[in-house]
Amino acid sequence: MKRLKTLIRQHLLRILFGLFLTTTFVFNAASLIDLRFTDRLEALCYDLRLKLTMPNKIDSRIVIVDIDEKSLAAEGRWPWSRDHLARMMDNLFDRYGVAVVGFDVIFAEKDESSGLNVLERLGRETLKNDALFRSSLGSIREQLDYDAIFARSIKDRQVVLGYYFTDFEGDKIRTSGILPQPVFTAADMAGSGASVVKMTGFGANLPELQKMTPMAGHFNPFVDQDGVCRRVPTLIEYKGGYYEPISLAVVRTLLGNPPLTAGFPEGKQSGDYRKIEWLGISDMKIPVDERVTALVPYRGDRGSFNYISATDVINGRIAKEVLEGAIVLVGTTAPGLMDMRSTPVSAVYPGVEIHANMIAGILDQNIKLKPAYVVGAEIVVLLISGLILSLFLPVLPPVKSMFLSLALAVCVCTLNAYAWQANLVLPIASSLLLLTSLFVLNMSYGFLLEARTKRQITGLFGQYVHPELVSEMSKEPDRFTMQGRSLDMTVLFSDVCGFTSISEQLSAADLSALMNEYLSAMTEVIQQRRGTIDKYIGDAIMAFWGAPLDDPAHVENAVMAAMEMQARAVRLREEFVARGWPELRLGIGVNTGVMSVGNMGSKFRMAYTVMGDSVNLGARLEGLTRQYGVDIIVGEDTCARLPGILYRELDRVRVKGRTEPVTIYEPMGLLEEISQATKEELDLFAHMLTHYHAKEWTESIEHLHELLSLKPESKLFHLYMDRIEHYQQEPPPSDWDGVFTHKTKG
Repeated sequence: MKRLKTLIRQHLLRILFGLFLTTTFVFNAASLIDLRFTDRLEALCYDLRLKLTMPNKIDSRIVIVDIDEKSLAAEGRWPWSRDHLARMMDNLFDRYGVAVVGFDVIFAEKDESSGLNVLERLGRETLKNDALFRSSLGSIREQLDYDAIFARSIKDRQVVLGYYFTDFEGDKIRTSGILPQPVFTAADMAGSGASVVKMTGFGANLPELQKMTPMAGHFNPFVDQDGVCRRVPTLIEYKGGYYEPISLAVVRTLLGNPPLTAGFPEGKQSGDYRKIEWLGISDMKIPVDERVTALVPYRGDRGSFNYISATDVINGRIAKEVLEGAIVLVGTTAPGLMDMRSTPVSAVYPGVEIHANMIAGILDQNIKLKPAYVVGAEIVVLLISGLILSLFLPVLPPVKSMFLSLALAVCVCTLNAYAWQANLVLPIASSLLLLTSLFVLNMSYGFLLEARTKRQITGLFGQYVHPELVSEMSKEPDRFTMQGRSLDMTVLFSDVCGFTSISEQLSAADLSALMNEYLSAMTEVIQQRRGTIDKYIGDAIMAFWGAPLDDPAHVENAVMAAMEMQARAVRLREEFVARGWPELRLGIGVNTGVMSVGNMGSKFRMAYTVMGDSVNLGARLEGLTRQYGVDIIVGEDTCARLPGILYRELDRVRVKGRTEPVTIYEPMGLLEEISQATKEELDLFAHMLTHYHAKEWTESIEHLHELLSLKPESKLFHLYMDRIEHYQQEPPPSDWDGVFTHKTKG
């Protein structure tokens, strides 16, 4: 006893520090304090366990009908005419005999591609007295109403439509289409104590489509703080109604539409305060957490389910046995349609495959459970392991201390692995971090006492890595990294205007020759300006500057490349016309900002690419060139960083998919190369824009008339004339900020 007291007295500081560290981790587990880094470590540990235990086998029960690049090339750009989709539905059910079809896309807008609206307008206006025309219109209306054709194709079939919720406030709240009936009402959930995800708006399907099938599910992911989708909200609350995800809706449809039930801990009466622990479909249970979200049981990397191109289904090119009796999800992996998520198994993962994993997990009943009581289990493990190490490590020699720490770590990992196999997710990161911290701190304590000059050593260590040496090393080839990182970069998107009509005028051989010459010429310009070609998407080009090689002049190189591409396009047009080919006109969007760059993809295909909001804005700017009738549009960050170019301020806009407004500009050329006439025109347009923002419509129109007298064919000037005439008839609100909201992608 005396020996023990002596040891405690000698090592009291270390023991107290160990107890303090243990208490800190316990308080963090009990949510009394917030050590955010432990949440990130726990997420990484979860991802690691998931990857190590995934079956990595293809589940043939679920087939993804993919709106992929092959389908877009064959059927045209998305969205397709809905008579195509009706043909696909007829083939899926009548020809292939699928069990159920779920759509990971929405049909929020009417399909007017048939021209029926134009014919009906003629019937109401120009030809309203032409009996023959009106009679003919009546006979063909049914053939041209593609929405009605598609609606009939899903009626009385096992079809689940998809929709999404949004979480905006104030005047940003938007709703479109109609929602299905909620699975629970506020009365059903009274006293549940669940912190269900709440939303304020939604984007749903056309009423005439939703009414054809009672089933629909949202495809909102639940994104953790690190941007990774590990869970799916099994219930989302909107105005007192509770709505299920598409995965649950598909399973319920497959089983004959049984009701969704909520499960609570045993021993609780219906009137007690209670928290939902699971949702039930027939005899199946989906375990949920305190936010009523369920962990996605990923089966493997991207490609864990059979993918079939949508065009092959539409045209009946698939063997019947591949689809017969299958659960079909219709979604997209085409890069341009932007349905990619970051998941524990892949940084770029199709959203539709997340739903497929959930459906498979529900059917297999292998969804991991992370109930509230795991917090208690974590606290017990932290207390036991922390107390043991805090008391024994200070008095044990290094070798025994190492074996004790290792033994406790093995016990914690074994317990955790056993629970994992039983589909119970126990936290492990905090326990392992506590064990490691106590061991390292105890082992280094004596060294810290003796090394009184630690700061001096640290300072000297820093001198060994001279900034110039580090810079020189970074230029060596083996120092380049393909790992994902965030960099300030510039991205360029270019597209051929009216390419569909151009392709229809040429034979396959001529079209191939035209595209080869065009893409080669544009690629040459980009690469001469130190740009990196990201990808070709049909006739479109995506390129970026600033990686993998550092480029301090990435803004200048990108904008100059855009202007040189347009100059090269002028020469190409002359050559193409001489050969009897159509003229090519380009729209180019350029944007600068912070982007994620790195090698992204799957084990089947990798690509060095960029992602992020700045990239998406660059794509939107390219689409706006057609609306404004200009060749190049750059964002405000690009404009601000390159003052040597003369710009025309075009507008201040809010693009689709982005809430913050941005000012857009048209680069006119180098300052010293701009003619006086052009400068005067730009000054006149700038004055017009000043009056426009001040809502001085008369003065704006006067300037526009002057501009149109100079360039009567200008689409930009006509656009503002039409917009101002509209505002004269329907004035904007008093707090109008001059921002124009574009409802489409361009």
